[in-house]
Amino acid sequence: MKQKIFMYLFVFSILLVLFQYMNSKRVFEDVNSKLEKYKALSQKYKDSIAVLENDILELSHFNLYRNEDAISYFERDGYNVDELIPFIKDELYKLNEVKGEHPIVPYAASEGRKMMINTVKMLNHKWIIADFSDGQYWGEIFLTYQITENRELKFNLVESFLYPFD
Repeated sequence: MKQKIFMYLFVFSILLVLFQYMNSKRVFEDVNSKLEKYKALSQKYKDSIAVLENDILELSHFNLYRNEDAISYFERDGYNVDELIPFIKDELYKLNEVKGEHPIVPYAASEGRKMMINTVKMLNHKWIIADFSDGQYWGEIFLTYQITENRELKFNLVESFLYPFD
């Protein structure tokens, strides 16, 4: 009788070990397959980040904040660039408040509207690109600017265009 009990216990323990082995193997394979998926996904995201970083670098090439020569141009004249750049943009936006036609935008607005500068991008220490609109017509302008010896800001329109209205 003892021998049968030990035999049953032995068979039961073998079945238990076999069950544990099969279950562990399945869990291990499942975890490995998930890990491989996550590795592939991680690589895909790293590639996407690299592409986006390249795009950002490309887009920020003509940008005053990334142009050391232009920044040092202002710093040599004793300007604080972190204060000067917002000041220049604000001065350009203030021209939107002038009564009548816009002093820089060379196009007349549609009836009952006013041309206004919407977005300003400073390319370097001399050039600005801006877009304008009256809600119906829109376009872009290329400006030069300079700060005179009297520390006055002067804008000069170089080129402009108006998108065709459909």
